[in-house]
Order: sequence, then C-alpha cells, then structure tokens
Amino acid sequence: MEPEPFNLPIDELVSIENFYQSYSENSFSLLPDSPSNFNPERLLQIESEITQLLDFDIAIASLPEAQDSMEVLETGLIKVLETGVMEVDPLSDIIFQGQEEANEEDSLGEEHSLLRVIQEELMEESSLTDLLLMGAEAVESQNWPVVSAIISKLNENLFNQENGNNPFNRLALFFTQGLHWKSIISPLEMPPRTFSRGPNTISAIQMIQELSPYIKFAHFTANQAILEATLADRDVHVIDFDIMEGIQWPPLMVDLAIRDDASLWITAIVTDPETEASIRQTGRRLKEFADSIDLRFTFDQLPIQEEEDFRTIHQVGHTVIANCMINQLHMPSKSLSMVRTFLGGMTTLSPKIVVLVEEELLNFAKASSSLSFVEFFCEALHHYMALSDSLVMGSSFTGGYEMCLKVIEQEVLGNRILDSVRQFPCEELERKLWRDGLCLKGFRPVPLSSSNVAQAKYLVSVFSGEYRVQYEKFRLALCWKSRPLTTASIWAPISRAV
Repeated sequence: MEPEPFNLPIDELVSIENFYQSYSENSFSLLPDSPSNFNPERLLQIESEITQLLDFDIAIASLPEAQDSMEVLETGLIKVLETGVMEVDPLSDIIFQGQEEANEEDSLGEEHSLLRVIQEELMEESSLTDLLLMGAEAVESQNWPVVSAIISKLNENLFNQENGNNPFNRLALFFTQGLHWKSIISPLEMPPRTFSRGPNTISAIQMIQELSPYIKFAHFTANQAILEATLADRDVHVIDFDIMEGIQWPPLMVDLAIRDDASLWITAIVTDPETEASIRQTGRRLKEFADSIDLRFTFDQLPIQEEEDFRTIHQVGHTVIANCMINQLHMPSKSLSMVRTFLGGMTTLSPKIVVLVEEELLNFAKASSSLSFVEFFCEALHHYMALSDSLVMGSSFTGGYEMCLKVIEQEVLGNRILDSVRQFPCEELERKLWRDGLCLKGFRPVPLSSSNVAQAKYLVSVFSGEYRVQYEKFRLALCWKSRPLTTASIWAPISRAV
C-alpha cells in the first residue's frame, strides 16, 4: 500500500473575522477547581486556528513553493545520510576536526601508541551507545586525545551504510558533534548559536504541534495558570521571556475579553538585537487580533543586558505576571547569563506569579544536583530518544512520513541536542555559575489547580501513543511512558499569597 503524501497545511489562511466568529461561538470561562466548566475541545480548535492565523512566514508562500522547499530539504537530508556532510548549522564545517586532531596525536611516544592500540581494540567491539558514553567520560576527564579518537570512530560507524539508517543513528550524529564542541571550547567562552526561523524550521514546528501535545501542553498550562491568578484583576501585564511568533497569547486574549473592561499588556523581552524587527511584527499581529475582539491591548519590547533594565518597566495599576519558557523544542536556546538576568529581574519586579515551563532534561532540579557530565549525557540520550520515539509511535510514522521525522530531527531535535550537551557544566566553576544562575530567589512553588491538571490530562488523551501527565511536588509533567519530557510549575513571591 502506497503511503499517503504529506502536504503542509499552508494553503489556507484563516481570516480575522472567521477566527473571531469561531471564538465567539465557542467561548467559555475557566474557573479554578471547576472541571465542569472545562471545554477542552475548544482549546484544541483555538490552537489549530491560531497556528494558521499567526504563522505568516509560512502562509505567505504558495503551496508549490513550500513543496519545492521540502524537496530541497529532503535532498539535503539524503546527502547527509549518504556522504556524511552535515549542513545543520555553521558549526558543521568543524564536525570532523577531531579526526585531524587524532592524526596529529600519532606523533606521541611509543607508550602512548600502545595505549592507542588498546583503545582502538576496545572501540572496535563497542556499540554506538558505548562509544558515546566513552566519549562523555573522556570529555569529563579532559582526555582530549581519547575524545578525538572516539569521535573519529563514531563518525566512521555512523556513516557506514551497513549500520542502517534509523532514528538512533541519526540522533547519535548530533551527540557526536556535541562531544566535539565540548572538547574544543568551554561553555563559559562559547557565544550563543544563531537560531534560524526559516520555512523548514517553522514547518518542523508545525509538524510537532500536529503530532505531539508538547507545545500545546506548555501554552495551555501557562495560560490557565495566568487566568486563575488574575481572576480578580482587570489589568494584566505579562512579561514574556521569549515571545517568538506569539501563538501562545490569542487564547488568553479571548478569555480576558470576556471580562468587563479587561486589558492586557505584553512586554516582550529582547535578548538579541537581530530579533527586534520580528518581535515588532509579532506585536503588530497581536494588536490586530486584540482589536478584532475588542480587547484593550498594549505591546512593547524591552532589550535587556542586566537586571537593572527591568526597573524601567511600568507596573502601576497592573497585575504583573512573568512567563518564562526555557529550552523548549520550539524555541531557541538561551544562554545561561540571559536566564540568570531574567530571573534576577523577576526578583526585582516581584510579579504575582512566575509561570515556568522547562525541558525536563535541563530543569532547575538537575541544575542544582551533583549530576556528573557522564550521568547527564546518559540522561540526554534517553531523553531525546524518548522524544523521537513519541513522535514515531505517537503518530504512526510509516513510509513517506519517515521524512517528516527527519525534518524534525534536522531542524529541531539536532539543535536541542547540541545546545544541551554544550551547556551542561563539567568543571566546578561552571557548575557553580550554573547553580547560582538557575534559581528563583525569594519565590516559592505553588500548587496547580485541579482544572489545570484536568486540562492537561484531556490534552494528552487526544493524541495517540503512550503520553501521560504526572503531577507531584508542585510540578506538572508531560511524559512519554514513564519519562517526563517537559514540566510546568508556578512560583510566587514568598511574601505574597496568590
């Protein structure tokens, strides 16, 4: 049976009028601890329509152009698998430098040569997983000649067509590149990587939204927490750490518009000057949508370099909420210094609540633990394989749909693997800065409502596969089987009752 062709859902753009009519016909208000008022079908409808409404970067392209783009991407992916030449990002030019470095080490003394022979014999008998973990151990011990030799062996195995083309091998390639990065430069010296939001990346994110509850879980849980925290408030001011295309906010805007004379003010944090123009466009689109539903709405953006920059935010008469999503699949990785600056700024502002959504692999708990780099690397292998498995098993990828998974790997998972491996600290100085940076001083975790938990449970029930929700110790986690993928929590100032 021939597989069905995959067509990107970009040939239609929902108009503002039709979008608003859909909201008007299905609107409802969520009250805390009142699951009977909960209409989850509407949330899914809203999310789907918002994706089409605000995804202008894709919608302005014609369908044939998008298909041409997919064909180009497919050709590139096949080239990677056949030739071993990666084009994930500008880092790819140095992915195989480890092999050249290993060759230079051949001039070592005779005793080192004997050691190399023993190491090579061990590597010949090792699986890919063993080689990756051996590489992590060598990085942690700073044994750079061994790291180079292992990277060379991994490259050889991964580009050997006899080993097959499967998701684990493809992800192992990104882990290999991550080890190489870790071996050449300290995370404290490493500049942040640029994050491209081209058509292929946006297409990959659209696929994730269709195949997994991952992104919807983050948006719905955060918005529900904000609605509940501001039930008695008329004017709400959200400080958003990374607004991206802003698709999180229209559902919240619709619910606030139901309230008498409510208003929403969003301040988008700018950490990279190159994103200012796109953030301004996001603000314009949100303003147009707010006007269409008669919601008083203000949008501004704040470039930040240090905590003092937050003191310029006007708070009088508004309930301040902080929205912080860190290391999510659909978002660019932020440097540790930027996360530290934002969290420090929130301490200065003392918002009513901070909504925090974290990738489970790099959450606050792991940052403050004594986890070694090798232990973290092993966790990362399991984490990203679980993510890949959830997309494959949860969506019944077969035949032509295998290419969808490859697009997601190339455009999203690969970047997240590289950023995760390169960010996790090895040395004590790095560990101290990591622990000091990832904390909310003066804040305490508060429980999520039963409505929020019920909403998350319904969300995962409409996706196939073994997704489930786990709630314990004030943390709501989206899991694949028994492994948490991303977690949400709410924090309030210790001196303030929510």
